[in-house]
Order: sequence, then structure tokens, then C-alpha cells
Amino acid sequence: MELRELQGFVAVVEAGSLSAAARRLHVSQPALSQTIAGLERGLRVRLLERSSTGVKVTEAGGVLLGEARAVLARYEQAQRVMAGFIAGDSGGVLRLGIPLEFPSTVLAPALAELAESCPNTRVQARHLSTAEQITALRAGELDVGLLRERPAGDDFDAMPVTRERLGVLLAAGQAAELADADGVPLDALADLEWLAFPRTDSPAWYDEVTAILRSHGLTLGSDAPPNQRLIAEVKLAAVTAGKAFALAPADWSQPLPDGVVWQPLAGHPLVRRTWAVWPADSRRRDLGLLIAAFERD
Repeated sequence: MELRELQGFVAVVEAGSLSAAARRLHVSQPALSQTIAGLERGLRVRLLERSSTGVKVTEAGGVLLGEARAVLARYEQAQRVMAGFIAGDSGGVLRLGIPLEFPSTVLAPALAELAESCPNTRVQARHLSTAEQITALRAGELDVGLLRERPAGDDFDAMPVTRERLGVLLAAGQAAELADADGVPLDALADLEWLAFPRTDSPAWYDEVTAILRSHGLTLGSDAPPNQRLIAEVKLAAVTAGKAFALAPADWSQPLPDGVVWQPLAGHPLVRRTWAVWPADSRRRDLGLLIAAFERD
């Protein structure tokens, strides 16, 4: 017996006729009739009595009907379980890596859309540097990461998520002196210290930033120690003192204290990109829906 034969047999019994069952199954009546005949030949027993008014189940057909319905119900349950597993709808966890200063205006709508599509998927978010996320992705400890650089090789798929033009945080008095109609020229910051992030966090992005700063005449100090996190409060305190500057996007999430202002950089020389990165062999539906939500934003 094949599954399609059982489906056809149950449909005929429930519909009361071959023609009605054929319409329900979207097949031709002759094809359905052949399916039932094949089932009867295989079992060597008559299952249906046919008449001008429809069909009637034989005694053997009644026995098969109960078993067929149980098989089909179990098959449908298996389909639901597997669909839920693939989609993460069976209480699964989607592990997401997020860098510091990732814009909430991008993340929140994507997570809301995922919650609506996969209500039983629980997102477990971790703040990690790009380097830490790559390590976690390779170790199978993350399902998707938001990275400041795109990993090389074929192990991962990636999609651009954001492009942020970086400006500068300055003490208000300095900003008034240095800014012109287009913003603050990068070379005007030569006498100030750049509040850098550790190169180990994101080597490719760090090298891009430092190359641009040096090309505008800035002399950079020693590298920040590995694993040093320049949290917002530390950045703002150093900027307020008037001897340093920090890079930040226009929609930086932290409120600025009195005495600190954000200014665009003239010519927009620094653009920070973020990629969504996930294992190339992933087939999770909930992950695909999250990526699609990022793409729409």
C-alpha cells in the first residue's frame, strides 16, 4: 500500500462518490478509479461496492478505513512536527550575535517580524565583537551573527544589513571651533586622541578606519588592549574632557550629556557596514525569515 492509495481511498469513502473525491483531490476521476483498483488488487479484496448512487464500504473496506485514517493522521502529525523543527516553531532557540552600537531601529522591527512569523522561536541575543562572533559561528555556538566585516571563504553566507555614515563626538566648544558648513574635516582632529576599539575585535574594520585616519594626517596612539570595551559612559567622559574624539553614527543610541555634541564628518569618509552572516549549510526557516526581515529594512 502506498500513502496516495490510502489518501484516495479515504477521500472516496468520505466524499461518497468517485467524482466528488476526484474534485476534492484535484485529480481526474479515471485516475482515482485506477488508484482504488490498484489498492484492491494489492490487498486481493474488494473495498468498495459501486452503484449509480455512489459507493459503499465493504466489511473489508471498513476495517481498512480505520487503519488508513490512523496512518494518515500520524503522517500529518509527522509533517507538523518536522515543519515546526525546521522553522524553530517547536520551542527552538535562535542564537544571534550583536555588536555594540548596533542600531535598534534595524534590529527591533526584524525581531518583531520574526516573532509574528515564528511565535515559538526564542531569540537568544549576545553582545559579541566581530572576531568573537566568527569564532562562535565556526564552533556552532551561534546561528547568525551581525558582523562589521564579511568573513572570507565558502563556509558562510552573508548579506549587507546596514551602512552607517560615521560622524564625530566632540566637546561642544571644540565642535564650534572645528566644524564648517559641511561638518568637521577629518584632518581638523589631528590634535585629539581617537578613542579606539581593540583591533582584535574586528581586524579588517579596524585597519580600514586607521588607514583613513592616517591618510588625513592623524597620528594614532598605541592600540587599545584586547577585550577592552569602550562603553558609552567611558567614551562620553573622555570626550567631555576635551582631549579626545569618538566616532559614532548620527542615530547613536545613547543620550549625549551637556557639553558633548555630534557632528558629521565633512565628505563622509567613514562608512561602517554590518553584515548578517550565517552557516552556508543552514536550512532553518526561522533564520531565513529573520534574514528576509533584515533585507526589507
